[in-house]
Amino acid sequence: MPSLIFLFLLYGMQESSIATGGDKNQIFSVIVVNTLVLPLFMIFILRLTKVIPSVLIEDKKDRIFPFSIISMLYFITSYLFYVKAWVDFTLVFTLFVLTVCLILLTSITVFWKISAHMTGVSGLLAIVLVMSLRYPMVDLLYPLIGVIILSGAIASARLHLNAHSPLEIFGGFLLGFVVCFSSFYYLLFT
Repeated sequence: MPSLIFLFLLYGMQESSIATGGDKNQIFSVIVVNTLVLPLFMIFILRLTKVIPSVLIEDKKDRIFPFSIISMLYFITSYLFYVKAWVDFTLVFTLFVLTVCLILLTSITVFWKISAHMTGVSGLLAIVLVMSLRYPMVDLLYPLIGVIILSGAIASARLHLNAHSPLEIFGGFLLGFVVCFSSFYYLLFT
Protein backbone atom coordinates (compact mmCIF):
# COMPACT_ATOMS: atom_id res chain seq x y z
CA MET A 1 0.00 0.00 0.00
CA PRO A 2 2.80 2.53 0.60
CA SER A 3 3.67 2.18 -3.08
CA LEU A 4 0.09 3.07 -4.06
CA ILE A 5 0.01 5.92 -1.57
CA PHE A 6 3.24 7.40 -2.92
CA LEU A 7 2.13 6.82 -6.51
CA PHE A 8 -0.94 8.90 -5.70
CA LEU A 9 0.99 11.64 -3.84
CA LEU A 10 3.82 11.95 -6.37
CA TYR A 11 1.98 11.51 -9.66
CA GLY A 12 -1.68 12.12 -8.86
CA MET A 13 -1.34 15.40 -6.99
CA GLN A 14 0.41 17.49 -9.65
CA GLU A 15 -1.25 20.71 -8.45
CA SER A 16 0.17 20.42 -4.92
CA SER A 17 3.69 21.23 -3.78
CA ILE A 18 4.18 17.60 -2.73
CA ALA A 19 5.06 16.44 -6.21
CA THR A 20 7.54 19.20 -7.05
CA GLY A 21 10.59 18.59 -4.84
CA GLY A 22 13.30 16.07 -5.65
CA ASP A 23 13.33 13.45 -8.36
CA LYS A 24 9.93 11.75 -8.28
CA ASN A 25 11.10 8.60 -10.00
CA GLN A 26 14.00 8.17 -7.61
CA ILE A 27 11.80 8.80 -4.58
CA PHE A 28 9.19 6.34 -5.83
CA SER A 29 11.85 3.71 -6.56
CA VAL A 30 13.27 3.97 -3.04
CA ILE A 31 9.76 3.64 -1.58
CA VAL A 32 8.94 0.58 -3.71
CA VAL A 33 12.21 -1.14 -2.82
CA ASN A 34 12.04 -0.39 0.92
CA THR A 35 8.33 -0.93 1.51
CA LEU A 36 7.51 -3.66 -1.03
CA VAL A 37 10.51 -5.50 -2.45
CA LEU A 38 12.57 -5.84 0.75
CA PRO A 39 9.60 -6.86 2.95
CA LEU A 40 8.53 -9.49 0.39
CA PHE A 41 12.10 -10.77 0.16
CA MET A 42 12.27 -10.90 3.96
CA ILE A 43 9.00 -12.86 4.17
CA PHE A 44 10.31 -15.43 1.68
CA ILE A 45 13.60 -15.72 3.58
CA LEU A 46 11.68 -16.25 6.84
CA ARG A 47 9.65 -18.94 5.11
CA LEU A 48 12.72 -20.66 3.63
CA THR A 49 14.41 -20.69 7.04
CA LYS A 50 11.16 -22.02 8.56
CA VAL A 51 10.81 -19.10 10.97
CA ILE A 52 7.24 -18.76 9.69
CA PRO A 53 5.20 -21.74 8.49
CA SER A 54 3.72 -20.00 5.43
CA VAL A 55 4.11 -16.80 3.43
CA LEU A 56 0.41 -16.20 4.12
CA ILE A 57 1.21 -15.62 7.82
CA GLU A 58 -2.24 -16.79 8.88
CA ASP A 59 -1.70 -17.22 12.62
CA LYS A 60 -1.40 -14.07 14.71
CA LYS A 61 1.66 -15.34 16.59
CA ASP A 62 3.46 -15.85 13.27
CA ARG A 63 2.79 -12.24 12.27
CA ILE A 64 4.54 -10.49 15.16
CA PHE A 65 8.17 -11.10 14.15
CA PRO A 66 7.78 -10.25 10.43
CA PHE A 67 5.64 -7.21 11.20
CA SER A 68 8.23 -6.02 13.73
CA ILE A 69 11.05 -6.35 11.20
CA ILE A 70 9.00 -4.55 8.55
CA SER A 71 8.15 -1.79 11.07
CA MET A 72 11.88 -1.28 11.68
CA LEU A 73 12.51 -1.14 7.94
CA TYR A 74 9.77 1.48 7.51
CA PHE A 75 11.17 3.49 10.42
CA ILE A 76 14.71 3.40 9.03
CA THR A 77 13.42 4.49 5.61
CA SER A 78 11.41 7.31 7.21
CA TYR A 79 14.39 8.45 9.23
CA LEU A 80 16.73 8.44 6.24
CA PHE A 81 14.25 10.49 4.20
CA TYR A 82 14.00 12.90 7.13
CA VAL A 83 17.77 13.23 7.63
CA LYS A 84 18.52 13.63 3.93
CA ALA A 85 15.81 16.32 3.57
CA TRP A 86 15.71 15.84 -0.20
CA VAL A 87 11.96 15.36 -0.37
CA ASP A 88 8.90 17.35 0.61
CA PHE A 89 8.05 17.13 4.33
CA THR A 90 4.61 15.71 3.50
CA LEU A 91 6.27 12.64 1.99
CA VAL A 92 8.45 12.14 5.08
CA PHE A 93 5.37 12.67 7.25
CA THR A 94 3.53 10.06 5.19
CA LEU A 95 6.26 7.51 5.80
CA PHE A 96 6.22 8.18 9.54
CA VAL A 97 2.42 7.89 9.67
CA LEU A 98 2.54 4.59 7.80
CA THR A 99 5.23 3.40 10.20
CA VAL A 100 3.00 4.33 13.15
CA CYS A 101 0.12 2.37 11.55
CA LEU A 102 2.37 -0.66 11.17
CA ILE A 103 3.68 -0.42 14.74
CA LEU A 104 0.11 -0.14 16.06
CA LEU A 105 -0.94 -3.06 13.87
CA THR A 106 1.93 -5.15 15.23
CA SER A 107 1.08 -4.19 18.80
CA ILE A 108 -2.59 -5.04 18.35
CA THR A 109 -1.62 -8.35 16.72
CA VAL A 110 -0.22 -9.53 20.05
CA PHE A 111 -3.83 -9.61 21.31
CA TRP A 112 -6.00 -9.68 18.21
CA LYS A 113 -5.45 -10.49 14.53
CA ILE A 114 -6.79 -7.60 12.47
CA SER A 115 -6.48 -7.19 8.73
CA ALA A 116 -3.19 -5.62 7.62
CA HIS A 117 -4.61 -5.37 4.10
CA MET A 118 -7.53 -3.28 5.32
CA THR A 119 -5.25 -1.11 7.46
CA GLY A 120 -3.25 -0.26 4.36
CA VAL A 121 -6.11 0.34 1.95
CA SER A 122 -8.09 2.40 4.48
CA GLY A 123 -4.98 4.53 5.03
CA LEU A 124 -4.92 5.18 1.29
CA LEU A 125 -8.63 6.01 1.37
CA ALA A 126 -8.12 8.45 4.25
CA ILE A 127 -5.22 10.19 2.48
CA VAL A 128 -7.16 10.56 -0.79
CA LEU A 129 -10.15 11.89 1.17
CA VAL A 130 -8.11 14.49 3.07
CA MET A 131 -6.32 15.55 -0.11
CA SER A 132 -9.66 16.01 -1.85
CA LEU A 133 -10.77 18.24 1.03
CA ARG A 134 -7.49 20.19 1.07
CA TYR A 135 -7.17 20.62 -2.70
CA PRO A 136 -10.75 21.06 -3.97
CA MET A 137 -9.43 22.37 -7.30
CA VAL A 138 -8.03 18.90 -8.04
CA ASP A 139 -10.68 16.49 -9.26
CA LEU A 140 -10.16 13.48 -7.01
CA LEU A 141 -13.62 11.99 -7.43
CA TYR A 142 -12.46 9.11 -9.62
CA PRO A 143 -9.44 8.22 -7.46
CA LEU A 144 -11.73 8.35 -4.40
CA ILE A 145 -14.29 6.06 -6.05
CA GLY A 146 -11.48 3.76 -7.19
CA VAL A 147 -10.07 3.45 -3.66
CA ILE A 148 -13.54 2.79 -2.24
CA ILE A 149 -14.04 0.00 -4.79
CA LEU A 150 -10.54 -1.34 -4.03
CA SER A 151 -11.37 -1.32 -0.30
CA GLY A 152 -14.55 -3.27 -0.90
CA ALA A 153 -12.78 -5.75 -3.18
CA ILE A 154 -10.00 -6.37 -0.65
CA ALA A 155 -12.46 -6.74 2.23
CA SER A 156 -14.58 -9.15 0.18
CA ALA A 157 -11.53 -11.18 -0.83
CA ARG A 158 -10.28 -11.45 2.76
CA LEU A 159 -13.73 -12.62 3.87
CA HIS A 160 -14.11 -15.02 0.92
CA LEU A 161 -10.72 -16.59 1.70
CA ASN A 162 -11.71 -16.93 5.37
CA ALA A 163 -8.55 -15.01 6.25
CA HIS A 164 -10.47 -12.72 8.62
CA SER A 165 -13.80 -12.29 10.32
CA PRO A 166 -15.90 -9.20 9.59
CA LEU A 167 -14.81 -7.73 12.93
CA GLU A 168 -11.12 -8.20 12.05
CA ILE A 169 -11.75 -6.53 8.68
CA PHE A 170 -13.49 -3.61 10.39
CA GLY A 171 -10.73 -3.34 13.03
CA GLY A 172 -8.04 -3.12 10.35
CA PHE A 173 -10.05 -0.60 8.37
CA LEU A 174 -10.68 1.53 11.44
CA LEU A 175 -7.02 1.54 12.48
CA GLY A 176 -5.69 2.69 9.11
CA PHE A 177 -8.44 5.20 8.45
CA VAL A 178 -8.40 6.89 11.87
CA VAL A 179 -4.61 7.16 12.09
CA CYS A 180 -4.13 8.43 8.52
CA PHE A 181 -7.17 10.71 8.38
CA SER A 182 -6.45 12.40 11.71
CA SER A 183 -2.72 12.76 10.97
CA PHE A 184 -3.18 14.20 7.49
CA TYR A 185 -6.07 16.41 8.53
CA TYR A 186 -3.93 17.85 11.31
CA LEU A 187 -0.97 18.34 8.96
CA LEU A 188 -2.88 20.00 6.15
CA PHE A 189 -5.52 21.99 8.03
CA THR A 190 -3.75 23.34 11.13
